[in-house]
Amino acid sequence: MALTDWGDTMSTGGLPVLEITGGGTLSDELIRAVNEFCDRVEDASDDVLAIVQLGNGEPGGEQWPGEIDIHRVNRWERALRRMERLRAVTIAVAEGHCGNPAVEVLMVADHRIAANDAQLALPTGAGRFWPGMVLYRLANQIGVARTRRLLISDPVISAAKAAEFGLVDETAVNLPAALDTAVAALGSVDAAEFAIRRRLLLDATTTSFEDALGVHLAASDRTLRRAADERPVHVGR
Repeated sequence: MALTDWGDTMSTGGLPVLEITGGGTLSDELIRAVNEFCDRVEDASDDVLAIVQLGNGEPGGEQWPGEIDIHRVNRWERALRRMERLRAVTIAVAEGHCGNPAVEVLMVADHRIAANDAQLALPTGAGRFWPGMVLYRLANQIGVARTRRLLISDPVISAAKAAEFGLVDETAVNLPAALDTAVAALGSVDAAEFAIRRRLLLDATTTSFEDALGVHLAASDRTLRRAADERPVHVGR
């Protein structure tokens, strides 16, 4: 894994950015990069957008996660879970060749854009799909049937196929322009409130109705109270 040098390819307007490229092993550097990105987002204001830039790596020779121990895998999964729960809207952009970590990071982003010619390397090693929490996220986000098809597909998929499977939300000929459009569209989102709804959505497929009801009622009550507080007060004459 190597952090990218994107230069002026993408304009991020001072927003927190996570830049990842390459394949190789699940390194301490990669875990540190995700955690430092989360630190920057958490240090920013509540209403924040964050950008994840994936790609521009060299294809070939990828073995994921490499010769590591389960403790490093646990730290990686915790870093991704932390990113998944940030009080921010995360926009991921992918171009060129995106190494093995790309799909794992992509699945925790809120809005995902791929260049038309991007290629995503699925998290595989020695011809086997990595059985980490990426499988859990794929099954919950795109469904079991589509995930099963990915398990036996070519380990590198095109942007068009990624869109077909629901791994990305849109493909773009002009990636910087698409990013600018997404930033403009999502810039007014209340990140703190969005994070609450994201968490409810993520928990929906694994929580019973009875267990979920209290949490959803609490979130609904919070929204009603906030709306009441924001309602203009009419003073009688």
